[in-house]
Amino acid sequence: MSSSFLDAVKARRTIYALKHESPIPDSKIQEIVKQTILHVPSSFNSQSTRIVVLLGDDHTHLWEEIVKPAVKAVAPAEAWPQSEQRLNGFKNAYGTALFYEEPKDILKLQEAFPLYSENFPQWSEHTNAMHQFVLWTALEQEGFGANLQHYSPLIDDKIAAKWGVPGAWSLKAQLVFGTPAGEAGDKAFKPVEERVFVHGAK
Repeated sequence: MSSSFLDAVKARRTIYALKHESPIPDSKIQEIVKQTILHVPSSFNSQSTRIVVLLGDDHTHLWEEIVKPAVKAVAPAEAWPQSEQRLNGFKNAYGTALFYEEPKDILKLQEAFPLYSENFPQWSEHTNAMHQFVLWTALEQEGFGANLQHYSPLIDDKIAAKWGVPGAWSLKAQLVFGTPAGEAGDKAFKPVEERVFVHGAK
């Protein structure tokens, strides 16, 4: 069991070349997202993470009508062609999962446990990151490729208006996924000895 889990962790990679195709039905995608929300741990069981999934025309609208205009408005003219090409790659994928945090859940814990008040926002970030990782890995296990993007706050208001997302929710990341059209790039590893330290092992 441990081996199969670590195999899935090792298999998860960043893949940018994606097709607007899915190896599984949309209903299966929804089920994977629900299981991620239900079973990924959170600090003090805050359950503060929210996930909005955009498929089909909604996914395309996000990248073509919201992200591209937002980025073009702030990108240097000479850099825009390269940025547009990159954004078209995301648009060509199958779907996007938007990861949010609900500040009300965090505030409740700050009020209930004032001793740890200043820590809860950071722990919330940890919680969200775990959801990102688990969903990313689970989708890749089903045959998807994926990459993680961060275009907040440029796109937050337009997304909230289009899909009725509460304005108080804090957008953390966008997971783009689709059938792989290419391979992941080479991955370099820093020496494990510089990153792992064990004391007291028998």
